[in-house]
Amino acid sequence: MSLEEAPQLSAALSFCAAENRKGILFAAILASALGFIDATVVSIALPAMRASLGATLPEAQWFSNAYMLFFSALILAGGALGDRFGLARVFGLGIAVFIVASLACALAPSPTFMIVARALKGVGAALMVPGSLALISRAYPKEERGRAIGIWAAASALMTALGPIIGGLVLTLGGPEFWRWIFAINLPLGLLALVVLYRSVLSDPAKDDAPVDWTGAALATLGLGALAWGLTDLDALWATGAGLGLLGLFVVNEGRSPHSMMPLSLFADARFAAANICTFLIYGALGAMLFFLPISVITAWKVTPIEASAAFAPLSIFLSTLSTRAGSLADKWGPEPVIAIGASFVCVAYALVALTAPAQSFWGATLPAMCLAGLGMAQVVAPLSTAVMAAVEDSQSGTASGVNNAISRMASLLSIAAAGSLAAWAYGYASGPLSFGAGGTGDGHAEAVTWAFSRVAWAASTLAGISAVTMLAARAPKRAA
Repeated sequence: MSLEEAPQLSAALSFCAAENRKGILFAAILASALGFIDATVVSIALPAMRASLGATLPEAQWFSNAYMLFFSALILAGGALGDRFGLARVFGLGIAVFIVASLACALAPSPTFMIVARALKGVGAALMVPGSLALISRAYPKEERGRAIGIWAAASALMTALGPIIGGLVLTLGGPEFWRWIFAINLPLGLLALVVLYRSVLSDPAKDDAPVDWTGAALATLGLGALAWGLTDLDALWATGAGLGLLGLFVVNEGRSPHSMMPLSLFADARFAAANICTFLIYGALGAMLFFLPISVITAWKVTPIEASAAFAPLSIFLSTLSTRAGSLADKWGPEPVIAIGASFVCVAYALVALTAPAQSFWGATLPAMCLAGLGMAQVVAPLSTAVMAAVEDSQSGTASGVNNAISRMASLLSIAAAGSLAAWAYGYASGPLSFGAGGTGDGHAEAVTWAFSRVAWAASTLAGISAVTMLAARAPKRAA
């Protein structure tokens, strides 16, 4: 053992005993999977939740938006809080908040109650998810860390992929009223993660002088919330203006704060800026499709929830099987052309969804198109991480990864808000008798929902196409050089 490796091993052993490392890994996998699953499983359950609670389309959007708002705005602050108060303490607090909020969601009597509970879950996830990798890094010495992180990534991806399928099975076999069990199942799983975590940790040192960007976290939350509200309700133009103003103040704060959670200096590198613009566009397109596709096919095409969950399968399958290959291609050719090709596939796939939607053929047209989208995203995700990491110094890699992670979630939040307004307008333009995504029947209801969904798919295709062009443009200066 070298002198450099000795302190790392000592720190790992003081945090947890060697025989307890698997417990830390198990808790990290289980808790982070709960956070990732929650964002997708609600899309499958949303029609049943909306009908049961009597929610309007904007309220149903906020079932997702409230969670994504606090998750995306606070995820960077969550990492800093772990340094300040102790990784295991903050991670455990996040799990506890997530459990309480899950119980509140399962018992929600009204749309407003559900929105508040979902917001609380977002806070829990923001405290929980950033700590998962940090816990593994602290528990395992350097020579064992890569394998542990690989196990975490594979297991988390598998559990995330199973989430919508489990949700679809519950709703299909148990009936629409069983949507509450999708949230209730988080209670025993979260409690198990908590017990294993605290049985495994020996000491959890805190850094009393570790800075937390409270002002930035508050401005990001208020700004994103107001902007999402304005995009959801086009009559609330003041909210859009207020959101943009608050986000402007957030940028000013991040430029001046000595401990900003999103250092603006990172964006001085054109490659880093281009990679994050691409992230915002491609994940915005993905978020809109994964939110509105299940609603449309379940309520208008009479596809069962378990069948609708198949739309998520290609993404999970291709990401788990092809990401390594895509990463190798990025190393060989550079990440930009690989990302551009993948984003082009996604652009074409969503255009095919839009073109074939009037046929209302989920298995014959929509699912094959989503397979192409999954193939494209498999060529985007790993190379995007490569592009982000290649644009910064090694000492900034953790911060850069966190910023990119937060931007991907902000993209889903804002795209779902904006696409909801687009869908509502398109449904009315098509003379729909009810409202977009509402359960029930009526003359022209299914046709209006389908036409509105196709507009959302066209918008997503456009975002993906722009992201491809962005990465090609980022490649051009390097060729000239």
